[in-house]
Amino acid sequence: MQEFQRITMDPKVMGGKPCIRGMRVTVGMVVEALAAGRTIEQLLADFPYLEDADIREALGYAARLAQGHEVTLTG
Repeated sequence: MQEFQRITMDPKVMGGKPCIRGMRVTVGMVVEALAAGRTIEQLLADFPYLEDADIREALGYAARLAQGHEVTLTG
């Protein structure tokens, strides 16, 4: 089972939604932006504190959930 090290959930941050490394950037925001046509390069320019691996892990996390698989967070 894949573990996600860059995805965190904390009730004090964004209401406990899955976020990128404890920041106020949710997995949903990242996936929604990509679905709307933004590129990874555009997201990295918009959010310079994000890393390519953050975005790819957000996509992997969303894919696992969409497939109905259990998700393990290590953070």
